Amino acid sequence: MTRSIALIVAALLLGCAAPMAVVKPDNRKSGFDSMSASTQAMQRDDAANPAMLSVQDGKALWGRAPAASSRACASCHGDIASMKGVAARYPAWDELSSRPVDLGMRINACRQRHQGLPSWPREHGDLLSLEAAVAMQSRGMSIAPSSDERLLPFRARGEKLFNQRIGQLDLSCMQCHDQLAGGRLAASVIPQGHATGYPIYRLEWQAMGSLARRIRGCMTGVRAEPLAADSVELVELELHLAARAMGMAVETPAVRP
Repeated sequence: MTRSIALIVAALLLGCAAPMAVVKPDNRKSGFDSMSASTQAMQRDDAANPAMLSVQDGKALWGRAPAASSRACASCHGDIASMKGVAARYPAWDELSSRPVDLGMRINACRQRHQGLPSWPREHGDLLSLEAAVAMQSRGMSIAPSSDERLLPFRARGEKLFNQRIGQLDLSCMQCHDQLAGGRLAASVIPQGHATGYPIYRLEWQAMGSLARRIRGCMTGVRAEPLAADSVELVELELHLAARAMGMAVETPAVRP
């Protein structure tokens, strides 16, 4: 057992790391708030934010038709500024697949359906760059989950997943990010786990990564079988996280430790 996971288990057993209270809408905090001043400054300054390199790559991809296609994203959507507000309402319903999809999945679907190209792997650099460039157009806007009623049963299942104990360590997302939020694992503050800035640049990864990567990493950390990267169950969990963060500001491209 790693030291960090051992500390979580000890805190849950002893109840001493943080008040055992569910996060309320009026005291929600972004992971940004618990970062060091230097890391906060890195996110605030576009010239210092390493994620901005991916954003610039994404903007170039937006306007450039791939070699195997006559269409660029801009061919249908125009300037990337037309994407303002889009990321704030994802995941959303996809008519053709009859299921919810997140923003990365939507980009891949457009790539297949309108450009005649194969989809990118989930953590492909070009996909993350294009997603970051699109999501940045919503920076500062309030997260506003779709009100489409077809999403309701999926969102409810996502909430159940958030509260469900999993893995050999028998822990749930809720136990860490609600009950123990604000406590500490060694020198690190346990965040409330709001998905406000994805895709993000994590200093731990030294790279950009999707929300799916972060969730799957947490599942592996509690010794559970991670959900498949494009599974509907993973998007269900993302739907609940979006509802949980409703009204908070989009931070993309965010930086995290």
